[in-house]
Amino acid sequence: MRRFAFVLVIAALLMPAVALAGSTVPEVIAKFKEKDPRVAKAFRTAYGYVVFPTVGKGGIGIGGAHGKGEVYEQGKQIGTSTLNQVTVGFQLGGQAYSEVIFFKDKTATDDFKRGNFELSAQASAVALNARAAGDLPYNKGVAIATMAKGGLMYEASVGGQKLSYKPIEVDAKK
Repeated sequence: MRRFAFVLVIAALLMPAVALAGSTVPEVIAKFKEKDPRVAKAFRTAYGYVVFPTVGKGGIGIGGAHGKGEVYEQGKQIGTSTLNQVTVGFQLGGQAYSEVIFFKDKTATDDFKRGNFELSAQASAVALNARAAGDLPYNKGVAIATMAKGGLMYEASVGGQKLSYKPIEVDAKK
């Protein structure tokens, strides 16, 4: 029974990501800017950001999420990132979403680049809203925006996101 539940969790986690994995980072950035003026402003003013085009999430009691993204500093790609999340609590289903994490200044960006960056369960993401005005809410130099892509998930769970950072290899001959 445990093995069946594990396979079901993995399938729920991967199905939305596989079905919607075609989004590119530039497409996701354009959609985020179009959907919410606060996010469009954050792309202009944040020192750095990470874009995860597709994060697949699923669970039955115990759940998880995974996504791969690109890291930008002052508008230039400087690396890649992986998002992993484990959650515990009442949850059932699977979904896919896009996520952007903004770093307000150099200090917050450098903290992320040092690696093993974690967002606590208390970190809250802003769902996009075309009628929203003002600025994204930053907490300790970090703001998070998400946009649903598909799936259905019922959830009352606790868990944090763990993010990795890998710099782009620069060819020394150039």
